Amino acid sequence: MDLIVTPNIAEPDAFYEALIDAQRDMSDDEAELMYAKLVLVLANHIGDSRLLLQALQIAKGAAPNRG
Repeated sequence: MDLIVTPNIAEPDAFYEALIDAQRDMSDDEAELMYAKLVLVLANHIGDSRLLLQALQIAKGAAPNRG
């Protein structure tokens, strides 16, 4: 299974609003920490190291290594 990179979030605008609201009253450092924690929570949920490495490559702007 490859990482899904096409839009796949039900109600993406609502999720984006919740994401922004979650950090609204935080300092920049607190918001960065929250985002880092969110990444780790979601990475744990995914649990597939190959998919997580693909996600890292995509986030860095590199073409994913599917091998």
